Amino acid sequence: MCQAHAAALSSYSSEGFANTFLGWLNGGAMMLMTSIGHRTGLFDALDGMEPATAATIAQRAGLSERYVREWLGAMVTGGVVHYNPERGVYHLPPEHAALLTRRATPNNLAVTSQWLSVLGGVEDEVVRAFAHGKGVPYSAYGRFHEVMAEESSQTVTAGLEAHILPLVPGLVEKLERGIDVVDIACGMGLAILHLAQRFPRSRFTGVDVSDEAISAGVRRIESLALTNVRLVKADLATYAPEAAYDLVLAFDAIHDQARPDAVLGNVRRMLRTGGLYLMQDIKARTPLEENMNAPLAPFTYTISCMHCMSVSLANGGPGLGAAWGRELALKMLGDAGFNDVRVEELPHDMMNYYYIAPRG
Repeated sequence: MCQAHAAALSSYSSEGFANTFLGWLNGGAMMLMTSIGHRTGLFDALDGMEPATAATIAQRAGLSERYVREWLGAMVTGGVVHYNPERGVYHLPPEHAALLTRRATPNNLAVTSQWLSVLGGVEDEVVRAFAHGKGVPYSAYGRFHEVMAEESSQTVTAGLEAHILPLVPGLVEKLERGIDVVDIACGMGLAILHLAQRFPRSRFTGVDVSDEAISAGVRRIESLALTNVRLVKADLATYAPEAAYDLVLAFDAIHDQARPDAVLGNVRRMLRTGGLYLMQDIKARTPLEENMNAPLAPFTYTISCMHCMSVSLANGGPGLGAAWGRELALKMLGDAGFNDVRVEELPHDMMNYYYIAPRG
């Protein structure tokens, strides 16, 4: 290859990468502004609103006009909000509102944008962890349980009856008749509380190691006056009541654990003969090269590096990471005694696989 041709290719490649990088920069900025729009209620204020000035929008949202105007600058230049310069008015198109407002749940993409600020809040700790290798503890992540609960309400709670439970023929009927169910690493317990309301003849337990999450869940149980559900604070590596449950659930939880092998072993121990383990976990393959075309691969590895892997390492765990992958998950399930595992995908959830593992 001649020197001139090589230089031309290098220049073209550098220019292309520069444009790609600028796209990332703008995209990251838009995620932060989207998170703010969600948390302040600005998207909800704009939902269905006729074109209006920044002052009118700020008044409706109960916010500072100067801040709202600058936020609108990002939304307009990012293509989210439309702007009429002649009239000085802004408008959120209904097709955008359908993906950015609380009314849009379970399709509210703004919920997911919050992870960028949650992760950014621990950047200093993660940078230090690159040197010492010990990870960053759960306690360092501000708003983690709040954001996780919002995320789960969309991918898990909203999809339980329409998508997730029907993966197992006859499961709904069993829940209606009455069985014993445990949700491990339940967080604030939104999924298990939803099931307890829907299936009053079944008995439900949620288990999590977080005092904050359990306390929030208990308050919700009391407000709903539910009598068929309880929440337990416990380490999943040691929580293993023998043959106590007909159904064990785990939503986006196993790869974070300090002792995932012990947790999976305990899951099988908790199940009665003929019981079922239903595990939702990140949709990824174990070999890196198999994730090259996955639409959310960069996000998956980022949230893994800055949270999933790190919290496991902080507790002395193996740091499986969010992209531990289908192959390793199946191997670990097999090692735990689950030898007949079915893996499913659901159209409403592009982030996860669903592993269906009966206890023989």
